[in-house]
Amino acid sequence: MSIRGPEALASLDEAMRDIRREEDEISKRLARSAERVSKIRATEAELFRQLARLRLDPALQGELDGAISAAESKARAQLKAHASDLGKAERAVAEIDARLSQLTADRAAALKQFETHQAELKALAGKLGASIARDPAFAAKREEAAALAEIAAQSMRKTEQAEADRQTKGQPYRDDPLFIYLWEAGYGTANYRANNLVRYLDSLVANLVGFGKTRPNFAMLNEIPLRLREHAERQIALAHAAEAELDALETTAIDAAGGKPIRDAMMAAQQQIAALDAEMVASEDQRDESAKAVAALSQGLNPAFEGALSELASALGREDIQTLLADARRTRTGQDDTIVAQIDDARARAKEEDQETREQKERLKTLAVRRRELEDIQWEFKKQHFDDPRSTFREDRLVGDLLNDFLRGGITAASYWDKWQRSQNWGAGTSDWGGGVGLPNNGRQRSNAPRPESGGFSWPDNSFGGGAGGKSKGGFGGGFGGGLGGGFSRPRTGSTGTRKHGGFKTGGGF
Repeated sequence: MSIRGPEALASLDEAMRDIRREEDEISKRLARSAERVSKIRATEAELFRQLARLRLDPALQGELDGAISAAESKARAQLKAHASDLGKAERAVAEIDARLSQLTADRAAALKQFETHQAELKALAGKLGASIARDPAFAAKREEAAALAEIAAQSMRKTEQAEADRQTKGQPYRDDPLFIYLWEAGYGTANYRANNLVRYLDSLVANLVGFGKTRPNFAMLNEIPLRLREHAERQIALAHAAEAELDALETTAIDAAGGKPIRDAMMAAQQQIAALDAEMVASEDQRDESAKAVAALSQGLNPAFEGALSELASALGREDIQTLLADARRTRTGQDDTIVAQIDDARARAKEEDQETREQKERLKTLAVRRRELEDIQWEFKKQHFDDPRSTFREDRLVGDLLNDFLRGGITAASYWDKWQRSQNWGAGTSDWGGGVGLPNNGRQRSNAPRPESGGFSWPDNSFGGGAGGKSKGGFGGGFGGGLGGGFSRPRTGSTGTRKHGGFKTGGGF
């Protein structure tokens, strides 16, 4: 069962909320654990006081009690300040989470508004399609654009074949160390520089390997792909220009029929979405910093907190206190045994807390990594315009089992994102690069190659006309059109946080 782009993004948003929620829960759990450890230390200190009162003379009792009390008093003050800092950091995260939730809701509403206008424009274009397609100027421009697209596609296919030949047919040359030595030295060209002795030795090597006959062949293998690519890129530019002219004719016709207010509304929605995306990136980075602060404080990584517990632990680890405990263990009295057992129990509970804390710390680190990876995926998802209402995904497991696998660390972020790319498709009446509003097919073969960034209005490959329906295969030789890959380009702290490729394009794609 397939899933639409907006619903897919909503599932990723929900997963992000779950990660943040678990991060908050673990941070609170760690904070409670740290608080319990401090209370256990305080209980241990009181038990040692009781033990001292039973076994030591008043003078020694006073000295020991004073050392413990001083450490306790300092610890209480430091722990109180630590609790205040932790509370402030937690409130900062909560405020950012609330802001992110509101931004996500606002973005979903803006996307819904965009989809509504998109449907209106599609309906209007559907009414005008047949008449516009019969316009002689439009028909001529459509044929020109189709012809240029085919020329560009053929040029790119030839380029890719030449590049493949360069790799395969050129390998024997590159594997020959003598040949490649002479090639890199520029032997036989105006760039060759060597003294007479080296020239003589090089000439012997050249005669040995037949360099004079093989060099032109290798040079041609390297030169032809470069020239073909330059030619192909010129043809792609011409095809894009023809498409832009055809888009302009379509836009003029739609505007004349009253479509301009709808297009303006779509553009306003796309601008709102772009602004919300930028604000979300900034807020996510702020939250990341605040979450780090909460994690550090909740784990007791505050110097004041560490100092408080360390000083109290040092006081309880004094030699005279340890001697007191050892003496109490050697004697068998009811009161001694009870206090010693309570001390042992307190230390056992502190050890258990320490073990659980280590596990929770590792989980918190994992969640932080997963959150940032999911932020990267969401960024790419929006950048590739997969949240377009016309975008669909064949594999609904992407928001089910595969999402769970990613969150559990069963698959990497790059692998998970690759599965999204492979599953993505554009609905009938839209191009591979996400263009269009799903209008009737006119037989146009739109390019799938990179398009210049523009805020202008452009139409899908199936905009007007009565041709057979279906999706343009587009593309110039398959070498362009946003290939697969695991790299992520989400800007981090210090970046402007805006999309590299603009926001939604009201007709020609997002």
